[in-house]
Amino acid sequence: MNDLFVGAGTVLNVVCIVAGAIIGGLLGNRLSNRLRELVTDVLGLVTLLVGIMSAWLISSAQLNDEVGDGFAILVLLGALLIGGILGTWLKITERFDSVGAFLNSKFNSGGESAKFIEGFVSASLLFVVGPLAIMGSISDGLGTGLDQLVLKSSLDFFAAMAFAASFGAFGVAASALSVGSYQGLFTLVGVLAGSALSVAQIDALTATGGVLLIGVGLRLLAIKQVKVADLLPALLIAPLLVSLLARI
Repeated sequence: MNDLFVGAGTVLNVVCIVAGAIIGGLLGNRLSNRLRELVTDVLGLVTLLVGIMSAWLISSAQLNDEVGDGFAILVLLGALLIGGILGTWLKITERFDSVGAFLNSKFNSGGESAKFIEGFVSASLLFVVGPLAIMGSISDGLGTGLDQLVLKSSLDFFAAMAFAASFGAFGVAASALSVGSYQGLFTLVGVLAGSALSVAQIDALTATGGVLLIGVGLRLLAIKQVKVADLLPALLIAPLLVSLLARI
């Protein structure tokens, strides 16, 4: 698979999401509301587990060696606070909702707007926040293999089926646009920047993404409607803070 064109992993991911959404949408009509809710709950629990596992990298030896013992958690806190402030100022959540509403008006004239938007936003966040989306895309850009994105595509296929069964196929399928844009950007970063990020920066970025995934899990379980989209800039802030602390 290493001989395929740059970006092949993201193309595969987009295809898997659309295919999963279509199959899930077809199955959704045959599933009871109780079973749909159960599917969403299971997806929320698994998302929490993946988020916790990713966030645990805040204790990695490489990260603590580079920023100093005890400062890694400050990197995470600072990234989330600064990223959240920036995201709120940019009104990212509102922009996600606006995009969802626009796409709903164009492609889902007979559906429920609220379900379309929730499916689009929740699926987009789940598919782009995970560490595999970032590292897999960068690896693709570096030409070091598609293994991570092949794994992510398999997971996203089943996740898209679960989402579509609960929220409908159109909103979940539309999230493939977010995935294509987001992962395409990080693939380009891999092409241009090479291996510029240190292991510590990658760990900080992954841990931050894990916390955001926990927020997605809480949304799916209807525990707390965390505005995860507003926290997305934290993924950019975390590596910058590591670089800053490493120079002090």
